[in-house]
Amino acid sequence: MKLASLVKLKRTIRVIGFDDAPFIRGAGSSKVHIAGVVCAGTRFEGMVWGQIQQDGLDATDAICKLLIGSKFLPQLHIVLLDGIGFGGFNLVNLQELASRLQLPCVAVMRRQPDLVAVKEAMSRLPHFQYRLELLKLAGTIYESPPFVFQVSGEEPDVVALVLQRLTDCGKVPEALRLSHLIAAAVIQGESGSSA
Repeated sequence: MKLASLVKLKRTIRVIGFDDAPFIRGAGSSKVHIAGVVCAGTRFEGMVWGQIQQDGLDATDAICKLLIGSKFLPQLHIVLLDGIGFGGFNLVNLQELASRLQLPCVAVMRRQPDLVAVKEAMSRLPHFQYRLELLKLAGTIYESPPFVFQVSGEEPDVVALVLQRLTDCGKVPEALRLSHLIAAAVIQGESGSSA
């Protein structure tokens, strides 16, 4: 069923939210863990755990590998990402992800990103032009307070309504909040205060 219909009919929306675990920047070719938390609305239902290369180019593939063929994919209506950058500047190709998973994919941000600073930091890494292309492919940054997001595979006005439905309190959808807390707890022994 389409997201717009689920919102209209007040049906439960099944979502997975991905965030990366804490890591030490500049630690060479280290792996960074990623957590994907599945929620029915705001209720925790399951989880996937994987890894990507710090500042690598495998984030899109890693997320697809965790979901394609999993028991969760057929149940999901939408995929949320904590921004498009994981493990530093391992950028997700938002359009490719939406196409491969056949689901709307949304990168949710805490605030409008400083794109000048992002490009400056990325310019020090290999494959700069490719990373720049991924940044462009993520498309328009929409604001629907309290949310700031980019989307592939759905209309922004529908996504804004869905994000409200998937958020318990504050301005972070519950699936993303939980993935952040769990990833931090697994790596550091306890969850952080900010999610």
